[in-house]
Amino acid sequence: MNRFSPALALSFLFLGACTLAPDYVRPAAPIPSGWPTGAAYEDAAAKDGVEVADLGWQDFFLSDEMRNLIAQALANNRDMREAVLNVEQARALYRVQRADLLPSISGDGTMTRERVPGDISGTGQAQTGTSYRVQANIASYELDLFGRVRSLNEQALQEYFATDEARRAAQIALIAEVANAYLTLRADQRLLALTEETLQTQEKSLELVQMTFDRGISSKLDLVQSQTAVETARVNRYAFIRQVALDRNALTLLVGAPIDDDALDRAENIDSFVADLPAGLPSDLLRNRPDIRQAEHVLQGANANIGAARAAFFPSITLTAAGGTASGSLSGLFEPGSGAWSFMPQISLPIFQGGRNLANLEVAEIQKDINIARYEGTIQTAFREVADALAGRGTYDAQVAAQQALVDATDESYALAERRYRSGIDSFLTLLDAQRSLYAAEQELIRTRLARVSNTVNLYKVLGGGGLAEAADEK
Repeated sequence: MNRFSPALALSFLFLGACTLAPDYVRPAAPIPSGWPTGAAYEDAAAKDGVEVADLGWQDFFLSDEMRNLIAQALANNRDMREAVLNVEQARALYRVQRADLLPSISGDGTMTRERVPGDISGTGQAQTGTSYRVQANIASYELDLFGRVRSLNEQALQEYFATDEARRAAQIALIAEVANAYLTLRADQRLLALTEETLQTQEKSLELVQMTFDRGISSKLDLVQSQTAVETARVNRYAFIRQVALDRNALTLLVGAPIDDDALDRAENIDSFVADLPAGLPSDLLRNRPDIRQAEHVLQGANANIGAARAAFFPSITLTAAGGTASGSLSGLFEPGSGAWSFMPQISLPIFQGGRNLANLEVAEIQKDINIARYEGTIQTAFREVADALAGRGTYDAQVAAQQALVDATDESYALAERRYRSGIDSFLTLLDAQRSLYAAEQELIRTRLARVSNTVNLYKVLGGGGLAEAADEK
């Protein structure tokens, strides 16, 4: 009767290692096997070279000033710091849940002194006694026969992984935000310089018109139009001064520390700030994008939660035990015969729950379906973002070239209009229109170049931004 069967022990260990969670199967990606094709993608075909996942931001961004700002942002940005702390919190919560897999053992020592009235003691006299006890306790340890605790532990583990992927996604997003904020600042500084150059040109034109007006050659209308052009340029100058200040404030917030203006790159060609990128295949998104990996970890956690909900339909066994020594005197605690122990197994059978367990299982299964939909939606969103960026890469080069040709043509047109006005062939209105056209074309060229390089930064972000290599190193 006192023998414990080894086969029975092995069966308990086998049951404790199993769960009732369904086998996880990754849902099929609801996206095409290749990127879109057409006129917008003719120059955006996948290029040979290192994968984006293996291209760190230190190698992608070629500007030393930009790399320094990104490094400062990763160290000082408060949103990034919050994301890192969320990971630490998720790790701690997982360790709390994991502790339920092992019995909780505590030790305590007590001294009890009590007085018993005579009518209760049976001696007719009140009695006072003292007892001492030292023992170790196992409090309500659940034998995980049907994997409920293991399922909850797996869910907590997947939540930790998902939080870590959210941290990586936040890091990639921060890198892209800092880069784009820096590029925007540089572009607006160039627009401010262009506006100041235009203002100087307009002021020289006003001096010329004023001279010709004083000599009775030009009309009052020419003078007023020239003054209007000067004031318009001056208005634009103050607008860009304000915009540059706003850009600097935005970049300072992202970096999390004051920015030294002397450390900003003064190169006018922002196209040289970033490297070119390969596009890869849509299937690469599943392993490169941290938001997709985050959604899958959430889905795996929901899958594990189904196992915990299923286990609620079966009996649960908990063990409570204590062992130690007890004596009426402190010196007799460890004498022979002072040992004391208790063992209290408890089994709980779900006989009638009013449909609670069935409803909990239905909730867990529906939650899994919801997470499947979110996972598939995340993949589709990622595919759309990459396709948009590839459309930009396939068209921006040609657009910049066309805009540059427009600037060259309008510059020549302005030079001709100026010579014809000085020769008295054309009116000042023709010269003014040529000035406005040139100014607008040069502004648009700066903005188009900014859009092109920002699109490359965005492509780096939506392709995964090197998060896979980091994840591999950590795991």
